[in-house]
Amino acid sequence: MFARLVMSIVCMSLTTFPFTGGNVAGAEAPRITAHSLPDILTLAVQHNPTLAGAEGFVKQSQGQQIAAGAYPNPSLTGIAGRGAIRDPSTGTHVTERTFTVEQPLEWAGKRQARQDAADAGMAGANAALEDARLSLLADVKIAFYHLLFGQRDVELATQNVTNVEEVLRTVQARVAAGEATSFDSLKAGVEVQKAKKEVARATSALLVAKARLNALTAGSLGKDFSVQGDFDKPKPGLNADGLAAQALAQHPAIRRVGKLQEQAEHTLRFEREARVPNVSVIGSYHREAGDESVTAGLAVPLPLWYRRQGEIQSALGAKHRADAERVRAKQELEQAIIQHTQEVRTAQEQLSLFETGLLKQSEQTLTLARTSFRHGAASLLDVLDAQRVFRQTQLEYAQVRADLSIAFARLERALGTAL
Repeated sequence: MFARLVMSIVCMSLTTFPFTGGNVAGAEAPRITAHSLPDILTLAVQHNPTLAGAEGFVKQSQGQQIAAGAYPNPSLTGIAGRGAIRDPSTGTHVTERTFTVEQPLEWAGKRQARQDAADAGMAGANAALEDARLSLLADVKIAFYHLLFGQRDVELATQNVTNVEEVLRTVQARVAAGEATSFDSLKAGVEVQKAKKEVARATSALLVAKARLNALTAGSLGKDFSVQGDFDKPKPGLNADGLAAQALAQHPAIRRVGKLQEQAEHTLRFEREARVPNVSVIGSYHREAGDESVTAGLAVPLPLWYRRQGEIQSALGAKHRADAERVRAKQELEQAIIQHTQEVRTAQEQLSLFETGLLKQSEQTLTLARTSFRHGAASLLDVLDAQRVFRQTQLEYAQVRADLSIAFARLERALGTAL
């Protein structure tokens, strides 16, 4: 009886092999470009509009820096007209004219404060550009590892379909040999349908992950592409306190809010210095009938009724807001480092459990269940349960590897540097 069962399985395998080979030889599958992580990072930096917006902000700050260093332009006024002497009348006619030149002289303290504020704004814009680039690279890495896991999920789901179909063929051979009931064949068929449903789910999730990664590169990857590479390996010895101190000293987000705070301080100083009015030097040439003169003078506004109290209060409020923003940014950064460091540790511990026991045990259990089933020592339910456990273990192992890589990417973003 056992020999007949083995021969049936062998015959079914031989009849299915030419059909598979015919599909491969008959139709050539569309070629899909595989991209590595460094290639995708390069495409994202080149095409993502986020960096273009940050670069535009840098150019805007450059313009403000140029404007802050400019000197006030002079004013030239000219007046001319026909004039004559009437008393006593001499019949003399001349063209009367007046030319006035006015040059504002800016208060030195106000000019310096404005330039310092513009310099701080420029430094903050550069830090913002660096922070935007850092966030973009982290987002691309996270999307890459999501897609890499999606590909692994589809691969495992497809392998599971192959395995349960093999079980179905074995059950059908037993039913044909009278060693199993048609109900066993029905249960195996239901399991095949469930496995195919998992393939459809994994494929849908894969398409979503592709769209997310392609959006980060502004569509430069195209529609048909795949990713190649591997997940990150464990990196023991991460200390949250040491990493936090390192990040607070170098992270571009902290430098950006620090420059915003510095800019707010200089703006407040500018408004206080602006209480001293600008003095304008005036030179005038006047020519009229019977008179010609050259004069010089000063124009000094008198701040009697209003001394920029509103502007000073507004700048003071902006400074307090910048101070609070810097404190908040430091606290959020420290919290993020602690959180992502713990995520890395948790993922590494789970990964160790899989690699030291779970993977091997699930594989051995499945092998034993298949062997026992072939020899009639195990039921169909035992094989299906072992198959489910094996697939779930493989999927969870891939998920843990992806979680570890994603946690590394998020930790690098919080640190502002690669690990």
